[in-house]
Amino acid sequence: MDRRKEYLEKADLLKPALRVERVRPVAGLPAEPMAEGDSLLLDFGNHHVGHVTLKLNYAGSHPDAPVWLRLKFCESPRELNETVEGYKGWISKGWIQEEQLHIDVLPCELSLPRRYAFRYLRVEVLAVSLKFRLAVEDAWLDSTTSADDGALAPFEGTPEEAAIDRVAVRTLRSCMQDFFEDGPKRDRRLWLGDLRLQALTSYATFHGDDLVKRCLYLFAAAAGDDGQLTACLFTEPKLEGDDNWMADYALLFISTLKDYVAHTGDLETGRDLLPVALRQLELSESYFDPQTQLVRDGDAKSLTRRQQSKGPENQANMVDQSAFFIDWNLTLNKQAAGQAVWIYCTRDALRLMALLHETDGAEALRQRIEARSAAAVARLYDGERGLFVSGTDRQVSWASQVWFALADVLPREDALRALENVALDGEAAIMVSPYMMHHYVDALYHLGCPEKAHQVMMDYWGGMVRLGADTFFELYNPANPDESPYGSPIVNSYCHAWSCTPAYFLRGGAKER
Repeated sequence: MDRRKEYLEKADLLKPALRVERVRPVAGLPAEPMAEGDSLLLDFGNHHVGHVTLKLNYAGSHPDAPVWLRLKFCESPRELNETVEGYKGWISKGWIQEEQLHIDVLPCELSLPRRYAFRYLRVEVLAVSLKFRLAVEDAWLDSTTSADDGALAPFEGTPEEAAIDRVAVRTLRSCMQDFFEDGPKRDRRLWLGDLRLQALTSYATFHGDDLVKRCLYLFAAAAGDDGQLTACLFTEPKLEGDDNWMADYALLFISTLKDYVAHTGDLETGRDLLPVALRQLELSESYFDPQTQLVRDGDAKSLTRRQQSKGPENQANMVDQSAFFIDWNLTLNKQAAGQAVWIYCTRDALRLMALLHETDGAEALRQRIEARSAAAVARLYDGERGLFVSGTDRQVSWASQVWFALADVLPREDALRALENVALDGEAAIMVSPYMMHHYVDALYHLGCPEKAHQVMMDYWGGMVRLGADTFFELYNPANPDESPYGSPIVNSYCHAWSCTPAYFLRGGAKER
């Protein structure tokens, strides 16, 4: 029976009321009236998400021509020096937070209809009559979030830890709107991989349990006709699943639901959504070669719902390791990591079923875990090197070792040795996103290495703090802080959901799991 309408109704009942705070600049005002070519930089003191109003007036004669303004909203100071004209990337430049406006009547209060994510606002006068100058008398921002600041317990730790926790909490807070957005600047969607990490961090900070529940129901409501969960959702003008499909994200719905039930004890929601979760395992059978019991190795770059619609005769060629996301490293072979993600999520399916006292099908899942774990050790593990390899080229990567550590495929000592060995392999494919770094830190906690996990977290996320971050970035490569997978950092998200998890680790979340 199709229950998607029922799921949407439940999600809508959980839509939060946004909390609104009026914020004014901490620097930039008062300012001298501006002539053509002048500019003004307003600093709102921290990262905010919301709507801006400028109170504009004039000095001199009555305005005899419109004022032409350029407004540039920036999350990071580095964006101030980047230009639309210089952008040559593949993601739409429509995400660049820059406006040009003509103001016909002064004085006025200019309330901008679009929502922005930013700390800095540059106001530049492109044209103004010689008879008068433009005065910016006041500016304010109606900042929004659904996070409950009153639920946030004070943090106790070293000054360095407190700084990282503060930035992590701010990151999550800015992303908590009508749902858990992945980035309030770009791309304002609900992504499954991000949701899982936001939910874990929320449990340790703002306790937005209902928002997690709402997001789980939104995904269930937007499932395809075959029950397949999309990687991300649009909620406006109506709920619609994107045609972007990722195998690992669909599987991680299972883990997200398991974590929610374990944290809240909400067995009713767990039972309601268990069929959606288990359906992802049924669909995942097409990922595997039935002879080897391994995720197929392939070279396609993406798999969309439109491609799936070409017909069942094409499915075997469509579904392969490249359908997994894993990380933003574009050279990464994902076969081994994909295998490990499947094992990890299927173990979580068994844990979820145990929480719900559901036994039907559990033994079959255990047998598949055993078979695919054995296949991974036999075919993907190089015992002499103490490393997992991936694909026909037997690529060594950090991602493969990390995910197999989380999946409990090897004894603890061997899993630790793999993480130590990959660090010594100068040719290993590296981790390039905070998303993948989260899983590395989680793996270290999981293997009983809290001191090492803490140090990795302090070094990596602390590097962004030392760069002056108010919120944590979508992408951070310490060797190249300006790196972008999109062709230019001007469209990078400097407040991104999957980067918020230091608050989860610092507040003891990993120990509780």
